[in-house]
Formats: sequence, structure tokens, C-alpha cells
Amino acid sequence: MLNSAPNKRFDEPTAAYYLRQVADALRYCHLQSVIHRDIKPENLLLFSHHVIKLADFGWSVHAPSKCRNTMCGTIDYLPPEMVDSQTYNEFVDNWCLGVLCYEFLCGQPPFESKEQAETFRKIRAVMYGFKPHMSEGSKDLISKLLVKVPKSRLSLKNVMEHPWIIENCKIFTETKLQSK
Repeated sequence: MLNSAPNKRFDEPTAAYYLRQVADALRYCHLQSVIHRDIKPENLLLFSHHVIKLADFGWSVHAPSKCRNTMCGTIDYLPPEMVDSQTYNEFVDNWCLGVLCYEFLCGQPPFESKEQAETFRKIRAVMYGFKPHMSEGSKDLISKLLVKVPKSRLSLKNVMEHPWIIENCKIFTETKLQSK
């Protein structure tokens, strides 16, 4: 389980390497008409050689119609359409991927607040800020996933092909996988 202590964060190569794997796994799920609906660090398993596996499909749904209405998941990761009780589709997972990337890099989700109502207000407004240590590439990726209009969110294929992902996965492979 990728559940580090609060405010601990990954360096950018590690975050990108893990995020690419999650995007690839979600892409496979979506091709099978499965929406996970609860992507978060606690639902990712880390195996040897830095292999990530999706876990806890308790909120997942096989949705050939791609349309759902149930509010489910984890508060800090809910997309605006769920918060507003609107019909949604697989793009909820793309939103969660943006939240996950932010948390990987900052050690906390972007909309986290002490009160649920405040968290929901921030999600509805897509109101978050970037930390000074974040690169322009990571900000670009996150800002293309944390988009209010679901169909405007970056596709999972494009996440895996994003320059920040490609560049940092290469660094990760050269430095962390080669050093073993």
C-alpha cells in the first residue's frame, strides 16, 4: 500500500513512474468498461522492482453505458460531478489521477480541508494551488487532469505520453532501476 506518512512526498521521477503505471492500469480497466472510482494511495500496492498494482475494487463498477450516479470514493478525491450529484462516466478516474499526482508530489491532496463542506467548495471551484517545488511539467499535467468538464480532462493515453511523464520515467529507469 502506498500510504506514506502525512506530508511525505515522492521526487518527480518516482511520482511519474508510479503515475504512468496507474494510468496504464486505469486505461485497461476503462477498455473493459470498468470505472474504479476510488483511486488513492491506499488503494495502490507496491511490489518489488517498483511495480504498482491497483487494489480495492470495492467501489468499482462495470458500466458498459459509461453513465453512473452513485456518489462514492474518498472525499478528497471526489470530482466535481460527483460532489454535485451529476451523472458521470469513466473520466472520474482521470480526475482522481490528477489528485493522486498532486498528492505524490506534495504529500497531501490539493483540496484537503478540515471541514467537508470546505473541501467540496474547493472541488466545485477547482480551487487549488501549486507548491514552489513543483516543476512546470508536473503543474501542466495536473492542470490538464483537474478540469471541471469531464470530457476535457486529459486522456489516459495522453497522460502516459505527457512530456513530464516520459522525461521523468526515463530518469527513474536510468537512476533507480539501473542502480540495482
